[in-house]
Formats: sequence, structure tokens, C-alpha cells
Amino acid sequence: MAGGPFDPGFEALPRTIPIFPLAGALLLPGGRLPLNIFEPRYLAMVADALRSERIIGMIQPIEAETAARAPEIEDVGCAGRIVSFSETADGRYLITLRGLIRFGTGNELETVGGYRRVVPDWDPYAVDMLEPTGVEYDRARLEKAARRYFVQQNMRVDADAIDRLDDISLVTALSMLCPFATLEKQALLEAPDHAERAVLLTGLIEMAAAGGAGSADEQRRH
Repeated sequence: MAGGPFDPGFEALPRTIPIFPLAGALLLPGGRLPLNIFEPRYLAMVADALRSERIIGMIQPIEAETAARAPEIEDVGCAGRIVSFSETADGRYLITLRGLIRFGTGNELETVGGYRRVVPDWDPYAVDMLEPTGVEYDRARLEKAARRYFVQQNMRVDADAIDRLDDISLVTALSMLCPFATLEKQALLEAPDHAERAVLLTGLIEMAAAGGAGSADEQRRH
């Protein structure tokens, strides 16, 4: 989807990007993801990104990391641009990524400063950087299910802020906000368009709400 005035155009996207494998953290094009960076390798990653295009690829690990090897990662992630950052007195970065475009992981390169890098395949997801023409889905049904879900999850959400979101931003925000299982978050990321993501999101929220309290991970285990 069309971005801000400082975002690169599609042809200017970098040929290599750092990746941040982080379970449960979903970034979608147009969404904003705050991150608290404290590990030395990711401090180095952010410092390097700030000196260049400010782009970091968020991606889901398939397995837990071990001391012996880095975790396998999903085939699709989402690149975000650092749109704000601050430094803390105890040596952390507080950053916000704005989602730009999804990417295929392509070839993985040697690590730099302890963090991982890939050669991203942007081409299948070029549509992410275009201005959306609108999306049709049952918004009232989604909002009704979301309200029930928030109550069951004991989540405090600003209802007025939800009402002010446009149709696409609502789907993006709820997809990123809801604590779904990793596979469900990945399915939302890989949905081919906003309409299909909205249908999938509505179904996930309705199933979780119908199952009672508990996270999406817990719902999947029963």
C-alpha cells in the first residue's frame, strides 16, 4: 500500500535486508510495530539500519532458537521501515517499524554483527506498495466478534479508535493486535489480498470467541 513521503519506491528497495525472527510479532504493510531492542546483535542491526535504508525484515521463526543453531524461518516475512526511534539510559533502542512490503526469504547471507540477512524476493508482493482501491467485507460482523473476543481475552481496546479506522486499517490493526498462534499469524500475513485477510481474520476471531477465554494457541490444543 502507498506509504509515507520518506518510504522508498519499489525500484529503490534494497537488495539485502537484515531480518529479525520474532515469534508472535506480526507486521503487515501499513501497520506499525513498536519494538524494544536490547540484545547486542539486534542493537547492532538497528544501528546499521539507521545508517542505511532503515529497513528491517520481520519474520516468524518455525522453531525455537538453540545455542547450537539459529532457528528455521518462514518463507515469507514483512519488511518495515524505522519511522521513529529513541535511546534509553540503560542501552536499549525503542523503535517503531511501519510495514512496507512482504518479501520471500530467498537466499540467506552470512551474519553481520551477529544478526541474520537475506536477499529478499520483492516481486510477488509489489502490490503491497500500491494505493489500495478499497475492500469489501462484513465489517459489522468483524467488529461484533472482536468486541466479544476482547472481553474474553481481558484486552483493553479503545473502541472509539477502532471506529475511526478505515476498513483496511481495521483489518491490519486487529491482525497484528490479536494474540493468535504463530501459524495463524503467518496465514494472515500470506493472505493474497485485504478481502481474504478480512475473511480469515473474522473466522479466527469468531472461533476463538466461541471457544471461550484463552489464547488462540490454547484453542488450537483442544
